[in-house]
Amino acid sequence: MGRQNRGTNAGPQDKQHFSHSHILKLIVNPTGTLNCNACEKPNNSHTPFYGCNTCQYFLHDNCFNAPRFINHSSHPSHPLTLHQIPSYSSRSYTCKACGSAGNGFCFSCAACEFDIHLHCASSPSSILVNNHPHQLELHFGSPYEDKNIKYNCDMCNVIMNRDDWLYYCAGCDFGSHLHCAITSPEVGVFPKQHRPIPNSNSNPNPSQNSNSSWNSHANAAVEMINSVNDDHDRLIAAQIAAQIDARGRRAILDSI
Repeated sequence: MGRQNRGTNAGPQDKQHFSHSHILKLIVNPTGTLNCNACEKPNNSHTPFYGCNTCQYFLHDNCFNAPRFINHSSHPSHPLTLHQIPSYSSRSYTCKACGSAGNGFCFSCAACEFDIHLHCASSPSSILVNNHPHQLELHFGSPYEDKNIKYNCDMCNVIMNRDDWLYYCAGCDFGSHLHCAITSPEVGVFPKQHRPIPNSNSNPNPSQNSNSSWNSHANAAVEMINSVNDDHDRLIAAQIAAQIDARGRRAILDSI
């Protein structure tokens, strides 16, 4: 995650981020539209915006403070890691939440090739829209038992991808694309319900037990990394992250 810069050349509101080598300065009242390098969205709100004018590198405040690791309800098997650049040779990815391409930051599970935008990852679990009187709940795919059923977005009338996330009212059978329900998506604060500890049930398969044990250690470390508040703890957190990677490799080898 980002950190407050403590260098001698940094002003009181200047910050340094893991994704960029230079100090990012607070930008007040920019003369033109600036795009965030993390979420690829413009600075169209009054939230703080930080940047390096030399490199034309900019981050929203919430993007700056996005956690380096999260456990997300949409992918309970593994923690997701914040990537500055997509790990694929194309340097792009397809978001598993909304189905659109991304070139900026993403939360990723490399083992499963699971990638989601920052603003999709921080989508609220429920929402109210002008087109419907009831609260819509976030679903990570088709809301129907029969996954072959085709359905339209009730806001734009376009057929929806059955694998994409949607907002849905079960009582009225009313569904909406994420981008139809949230017309100006922004990266929000990541709430606690997006960081559940996966349920590690007992399993007679030793290799799966090994993976469950590793996941348990990983989840504990993730929570610790997300709660660090100073440079010393961040150094310890980085060491723990390296240990997680090593345990993951050992677990894979044990499975093989």
